[in-house]
Amino acid sequence: MNVLRFSDLCDQGLARGRRVFIRADLNVPQDDAGHITEDTRIRASVPCIQMALAGGAAVMVTSHLGRPTEGAFKPEDSLAPVATRLSELLGRPVALKSDWVGGVDVQPGEVVLLENCRLNKGEKKNDPELAKKMAALCDIFVHDAFGTAHRAEASTYGIAQYAKTACAGPLLAAEIDAITRALANPKRPLVAIVAGSKVSTKLSIPEARRRTSTSWWWGGIANTFMLAAGLPIGKSLAEADLVGQAKAVIDAMQARGAAVPIPTDVVVAKTFAADAPATVKAAKDVADDDLILDIGPETAAKLAAQLEAAGTIVWNGPVGVFEFDAFAKGTETIARAIAASDAFSIAGGGDTLAAIAKYGIEADVGYISTGGGAFLEVLEGKTLPAFEILQKRANG
Repeated sequence: MNVLRFSDLCDQGLARGRRVFIRADLNVPQDDAGHITEDTRIRASVPCIQMALAGGAAVMVTSHLGRPTEGAFKPEDSLAPVATRLSELLGRPVALKSDWVGGVDVQPGEVVLLENCRLNKGEKKNDPELAKKMAALCDIFVHDAFGTAHRAEASTYGIAQYAKTACAGPLLAAEIDAITRALANPKRPLVAIVAGSKVSTKLSIPEARRRTSTSWWWGGIANTFMLAAGLPIGKSLAEADLVGQAKAVIDAMQARGAAVPIPTDVVVAKTFAADAPATVKAAKDVADDDLILDIGPETAAKLAAQLEAAGTIVWNGPVGVFEFDAFAKGTETIARAIAASDAFSIAGGGDTLAAIAKYGIEADVGYISTGGGAFLEVLEGKTLPAFEILQKRANG
């Protein structure tokens, strides 16, 4: 993918004395008291900021936080806690600037944080006048927020249209490289593990189906495929109205010599609870009052064997209710199989990242994507707005 990279501009000394506007993803969770509970996204943004400072730039950073009402500031919408954490990570003061669209006072060697960009009227609808005002603040726009790359908003797309120079930051560039390696030029066989509660949100991943040797569909998705294969699912979550689509996926995969493996055993319970007794059953023996909450050990072992032989692995979603220890063995098995595999692996999605953290395999996954919705849209074969506009600008 041909995009201009901020690292190249810095290497050429082109950031020195310039005003650099970085769109980061600092949308971090907070508790009721406003304390940040998990700061991965803030830490991931630091390399780009440090790159800009080292390059001699005057640095402006902004992000969205939560889902504020445009033009209606509330204290809980403020990036103030993020500014404090950024100051700690950078080892220098990071001032928070409000009402910044009309102008920002920042000098080379300084960094400021611009208040929640979604408070600006016209942000989400990519208002061109707002985008032009943002672009006028800088010499170089740097998109470094993959988690927002699937949204065409003023601070993600419009500013890239109108800024003098628009480029990809190191985090976004790393995502581009990993996605290209996993999907555009994969080492085969390519195995995709796609999980979630609803088929309707992920059955539309034709790109993954077209490219993969095997696609594993789990969670509520697997239940719908089990129905399509004529297996009982008890009172488990499924989408009966999409059984026809699930059958079509199975047939399409089989027609080209690939597969959608159906579970041969599952772990069930009578209630959805952490302390519910777990029972391993053959898939054909699921009772009417059973809830399927995990794949069984036989199915997990088969998946682990395929992962061991894979050349590339794409992982989006745990295969069971891994938050409950009694129903976490399937997810742990595939997580450890991915960690042990020689394949290049790329993983994305919030629940997937939580599973990776739970089993401590961060260092053993080839690339961990920072995007949830953006990662899914890439799997669907869509061209993300951020990629599209950066390529357009790079190509003149």
